This record gives sequence, C-alpha cells and structure tokens, in this order.
Amino acid sequence: MIESALVPNQHHAPPAGERLELAADLSRLETTAAGLTSSEAKRRRALLGENQAKGPGWASRFVAFVRPLTSPLIAILLVAGAASAFLGQRADAAIIGAMVFLSTLLDVWQTKRSERAVRRLQATVAPTAAVLRDGTWAELPRSEVVPGDVIRLGAGDLVPADARLLEARDLHVQQGALTGESLPVEKAPLIKALDTNGPDCPALVFLGTSVISGTATALVRRTGADTAFGDVLARLGARPDETEFERGMRHFGLLILKTVFFLVLFILVVNVSLGRNALESLLFSVALAVGLTPEFLPIITSVTLSEGAVRMAREKVIVKHLSAIQNLGSIDILCSDKTGTLTSGSMTLDGSLDTLGAPCERTLSLAALNSCLETGIKSPLDAAVLARSGPIAKDQIKTDEIPFDFERRRLSVVVAAAGEHTLVTKGAPESVLAVCTRFRAGERIEPFDAESNQRALATFHRLSAEGFRVLAVTERSVERPDGYGVADERDLTLVGFLTFADHLLEGAAESIANLRRDGVRVKILTGDNELVTAHVCREAGIDVTRILLGTELEGLDTPALAKVAETHDVFARVSPAEKHRIIRALKANGHTVGFLGDGINDAPSLHGADVGISVAGAVDVAREAADIVLLENRLDVLHAGIMAGRRSFANVLKYLFMGTSSNFGNMFSMAGATLFLPFLPMLPTQLLLNNFLYDLSQITIPTDNVDAAYLDEPQHWDVKLIRRFMLVLGPISSVYDFLTFFLLLKVFHLNEAAFRTGWFVESLATQTLVLFVIRTAGRPWKSRPSRALAVTTLTIAATAVVVPYLPIARAFGFEPLPSVLLPLLLAIVVTYLGLVEVVKHRLLRPRIEQRASAQRA
Repeated sequence: MIESALVPNQHHAPPAGERLELAADLSRLETTAAGLTSSEAKRRRALLGENQAKGPGWASRFVAFVRPLTSPLIAILLVAGAASAFLGQRADAAIIGAMVFLSTLLDVWQTKRSERAVRRLQATVAPTAAVLRDGTWAELPRSEVVPGDVIRLGAGDLVPADARLLEARDLHVQQGALTGESLPVEKAPLIKALDTNGPDCPALVFLGTSVISGTATALVRRTGADTAFGDVLARLGARPDETEFERGMRHFGLLILKTVFFLVLFILVVNVSLGRNALESLLFSVALAVGLTPEFLPIITSVTLSEGAVRMAREKVIVKHLSAIQNLGSIDILCSDKTGTLTSGSMTLDGSLDTLGAPCERTLSLAALNSCLETGIKSPLDAAVLARSGPIAKDQIKTDEIPFDFERRRLSVVVAAAGEHTLVTKGAPESVLAVCTRFRAGERIEPFDAESNQRALATFHRLSAEGFRVLAVTERSVERPDGYGVADERDLTLVGFLTFADHLLEGAAESIANLRRDGVRVKILTGDNELVTAHVCREAGIDVTRILLGTELEGLDTPALAKVAETHDVFARVSPAEKHRIIRALKANGHTVGFLGDGINDAPSLHGADVGISVAGAVDVAREAADIVLLENRLDVLHAGIMAGRRSFANVLKYLFMGTSSNFGNMFSMAGATLFLPFLPMLPTQLLLNNFLYDLSQITIPTDNVDAAYLDEPQHWDVKLIRRFMLVLGPISSVYDFLTFFLLLKVFHLNEAAFRTGWFVESLATQTLVLFVIRTAGRPWKSRPSRALAVTTLTIAATAVVVPYLPIARAFGFEPLPSVLLPLLLAIVVTYLGLVEVVKHRLLRPRIEQRASAQRA
C-alpha cells in the first residue's frame, strides 16, 4: 500500500529496502515518469504532511523555562532564598533569586539560539520547485511537493526534496550542506539497484543541495522531516544531551540536597526533643541550611568563567555561552571536520608533473590554456590552475571546444597560436589515458604502449593513494581551426598530471601534537573520501592505520558503535547523522567531547557536543549552533582556549572543595553542639553573618593563579572527591570546633554571648584561611595565590577578630573576648591548617598517582 510505503521514517535513516532498481522504486511509490495528478498529490500531502521540516515550537520554550527549576541545586537555592527572606536577610534572598532567574534565562536563551539556527537553515532550501503535475510542468511552492512527484532541475536550482534521477545531462551538484566538501560532485541516473542511499550515490540528489551545472528530471522519494536535510534540522532543533558541566552541577546539587535534608532534620528533631522553643529551633535549622547552601556558587562560577571569556577573547576566541568554557577545559576528545577546519577549505595546485611524476611546467601551461579558454562554470580545480599559472599569452586564441560530459569526463579546447592549432585536453586520468597513443618524455615524443600505460597508471594510483585529486593533460597538433567533436579526441599525447590538495593549515600538526600532550585526543569525522582524508591526517600526525567508513557504521548498533568510536580516530564518508551518532557514543562512554566544524552539515554535531566550536569563516548556521567561535582559523588558538577553560574550572573546584568541607564542618559542629549545649551555639543572625563574610572572602577566587597540575590534563567534575573532602575535612574542622567549645566553656567559663563570639572568631578564621591550603595540590608555600585573593582572605579573617570590638557588635549579640584567649585561638587555627595540609595530600594521592600512571603510559 502507498500509505505504508510513504510513512516517514522516524529514525531519519533510509531503510535498505529502498535500494531498489528504478522500476521497483517507481512501483513502490505508485507513480510513473509522467508524475502525479493534482488530486493524488493532494491526497498524499494530507497523509504525509507538507514538505517542510518543523523547528522547535512553543512547547520547547516552556520546557526550557521550567527545566532549570527541576535542578537539585536550583531547588536548594529557592528554599534557601525563601528562608533568607523569612529571616529578614533580604540581600541574600535577592542574590539567590537573581541567580535562579539568570539560570532560567540562560536555558531559554539557549533554546532561542537553536531556533535561530533552525530558521537560518530553513532559509537555505528552495522556496519553489518545477513539478510535473497532470502531464504539464508547473512552478509550485516547495511545501506542496510529495513523494512520487517528478521534478525538473537546472543550473542554479536548489533541490526541493530527496529524489532519484530519471534523466540527467552534465549534472554537477554542490552537496556541501550534507557532506561539508567544497567540490561539486557528478550525478547521473542509475537503472540498477542503488549501492547506497547517501550523498555518495550518483543517482540521488538531496534537499538543501544545489545544482551547479547541467539539467535533470528526478523522482521524489522523501520529503519534509524524513529527508536527510530534515534530519539535520531535527537534530539542530532538539535539546542536546546533558553536557559535562550540567551533569557535574546536577550530581553536586544532589550531594548538597541530601546533606542539607539530613542535617536540618536531625537538628530540628534533637532541639524539639530537648524541649527547646520549636520556632527558634526551626529558624536555627533553616539558617543552618542556608549556611550549607553554596548560594555564591553561581556568582563564583559566572565571575570565574567571565574572567576566562575575557582571557580567551584576547586569544581570538569568542565565547557565546559561558558554561562552554568549563566544558572546553574538560574535553578529552576533540572531534573535527576536515575541510575548512584542519585544512584551508580551498583547493590549491600542488604539483605539475610528467607521466612518471617528475616536475614538468609544460603540463601546467597547457592546463592553463584549457582552464582559461573553456566556457561554462569553472570548477575549483580550474581556479587553482589559473591562480598558479597567471594570465595566458594574448596570442593564444580559442577556435573550438568539446564540452565536458559525464561519459567522457574530460574537456578539450582548440587553441590557435603562431599559425598552428593544438587540441588541449584535460580530465579524469582513467578517461584521458584511454585515448592516448603517445607520451612526452622531456623534449621527445614516445609511443604510449602497454608498458608506458602501466607506468602512467601506476603514477596516477600512487598520487591518488597519497590523497591528491589528479587531472591528466594531453595535447595534439591539428590542422583545421574548428568543427571538432568527441571523435577527434584520439591519438593524444600524454603530457603529464596535475595534483591538487586542500592543504593542512599552518601549525595544525604542531597544535594537534600539543593537544595530545595535554590529554586531548583528536578524531576526524569527514564526508570526504578515505584517500584524501588519510593524506591530510598523515600530515597532521593522526594515526590512519584504521579508517572507518560511513557505510560500515550503518549496520552497527549502539554498543558496537560505542566500541569502534573508542578505538578508531578517523571516520570518512560519514553523513551528518553518523557524525552525531559518533559524538553521542563517545559521550555515553564517559568522554567530554568537543566538535570543530564550519558547514551546514556540521550543525547537528556542533549542537550535540559538550562544546560546539566553529570558525569566523563558517556558514551562519554553524556559527549560530556553536558555543565558541575562533576568530582565526588556527588550532593553536583553540589550544589556548582549552588551557583558559582548565584555569577557570580549577578555580571553580577550589570554591567547591573549600565551601563544602568548611560549611559541612560548621554545620556538623552545630549539630553536635545541640546535643550537649543548653543554648544555641550561634544565633541565626550570627550564623548568616558568618556565612556572608565567608562567601565574601571567596569572590576573588576567579583571579587566583592555577598550578600546572591542573593544566596538564582535562579537568572533570569529581563529585566523589568533593564528597571525600566534605566527609573528611568537615569533621576535622568540627574536632577543632569542639576543642574551642571546651576551651571557652571549661577553661574560660564564658557566658553565652562570649561563647558565641569566641566560636564566631575561630570558625570564620579557620574557614577562610584554609583556602591557602586547599587552593593548591602542592605545598601552600610553593604556590603563590593572586594578590587579590590574599588581600580579601586576610581582610575577612582580620574582620572576624575585630567585629566583637566594634559598635555593631551588640546588635549581633557579640561581646569583647579576654585578651589571653586570642593567642590560644591563633594556635588552634595554625594547627588546624597544618593537619588539613597533611590530610589533603592523602585525599589527593590516588588522583596524583593516577595522573602519573597516565603520563607514563
């Protein structure tokens, strides 16, 4: 039935059953070469919908607004903000509310960015199409084209749907939207069964591609979202998978949520069971929750990443999405397109050679005549020839031409100069060598016998295997000026070969080596053929021992793809959907993946990677889908950006290690104090002041210097390590708190106000000064902090000592401490810092040993 044959494929991958002979394809679609009637086309449009891939709608915008509110960390911040407002801490509540609002706004902006990219992509497809309806040709809106229609294509047309060629003459199609390659490809009908349903198939044309030259009629096979272009559009409009940054924040939020819930519930139950005022106990528990909540995390993260963005801008790297900086610092695999990213994106003439591969200028001079004097649209190879040769002599006049066609795959011109006429032919070597009877050896003309033919073919195959595109050039003296046809392309003299290449960008190989040294593995995902890809990869220093082709990926299930994505570094002839699958497989394997691309075909991968990276010269759609844009097409710029990302992430980790361990220690101390103290160890207002000053001491963390150990390899969220810091260093802090409690109560016999004052001083001093220990994996005295961080940290620690002696002390319930107590508190702080330094090295030892093992490997 036509309904089952035409129902769109929800997985956007043409089934193997469509690889049919032309007659069977027509039968499957229940149509003929005469096309459809208007009534049948209307019925099919009602069944299948319009030929229009849809972008994100209102539902995606609503989901984008609501999604951040489901994050554990955002939920904690909302509760903490409400608690702060209830306790009268309006400044804290306003800051927390602003952070939640900005986070929500960021997700909405991300969705709008995807929509803009989709709209730009939709604008690149044909608005109308020439369709054969009711036996006559009509110009119809593209949206009305249905499977089974017959369409007409000509030079300059945009292909309106995925279609199979019925007839074609000299058809060249630019498929860069799907493959990313700059050269147009030849297309011709195929009566037999198709070998593939992809852009490599010569009998298929696709929505979003354009006709460079020639004419054709074609049978529409797929429309709308079910086309290859619709797949690109759908992937670009979909929400990308969770990035490394988002995953880390979610896991961290869950850790804090569980800890807050347990501690608050424990303290509330203990206080109420001891007969204390229920309301005061509730307020104390809530204040405790606010104290444990890292409400300054969004600020610290934003400021740190903003510092990184400014630093990257100086390196000619523009950051469109701040969290991409942290993801950039975490990437351990960089997937890259080849054309326009590793290479210049334009063909250049590499060599002008004789039949044996030795340099020969005559080959170039003859090819320049052919390229300059031919009519029609010049190919990129013609442009490369003329760029190298310069203008031809004015006395060289074309008197006739034998145009290019797909059967011959060559073009000839007749040139008159100094009273002589020469037929100059250039084209595909397989075709040109077949009509040669002589070859030029220096100044001699030799017979082109079987042995000479084999030597020439060997030269051609060697050059092709090295990744060059090759043209053969011949000449023959002729007598008359015009009246030539295909039959006259005979008895030609082979002069030599021209080789062309899209060369590796300057410094790319060195940059790839630097990325590898710093823990980033580079993988190439390209639509180009395996020979050209291997040539470029060898130049770049990438292993080409195992190259996987797109056709080999088609039959792989998800587990098999995950395995080959891990073991192979080069993928050739891959479609946009296959690139996207590879990236998702690598992410599922636990990697943080960056993707570097510049074409329409790269947009889904840019959108789906942890970090999408494009270049200033990329198409609008690619720049819109990317998180980061390189103003200069150089990989060393990207390497510098990765280093900046690692610096930013290292400073965020400092806040997390310090905040969770210190906050948890304080909260654990308060939980323990409620068991044996007849009063609250700190008033809610004192607790919030302590928390505010502590957070204030950390606002200069983004300016801090970063150890080399953080830059040598990708940095990832390690929630287990954060939890270990919290569960080990937190109780150590509590031990010193309990020691302070004993000193204040049993040695100095202080009253409630003095006790709270003494603990406030000790608590704030240990919380802030421990940053000097935690900020480095090495010895604190060997790693110098930034001046701004040193000043703010020491200032807040000094404030803790001074506050009890200021006029505002009474408002917070403080009173001056005995002078003899201060040296003892100083001793407690110093010994605490020393013990933390010892324990820190034990906690980090597995990580350090793992890094050393990886470096040895």
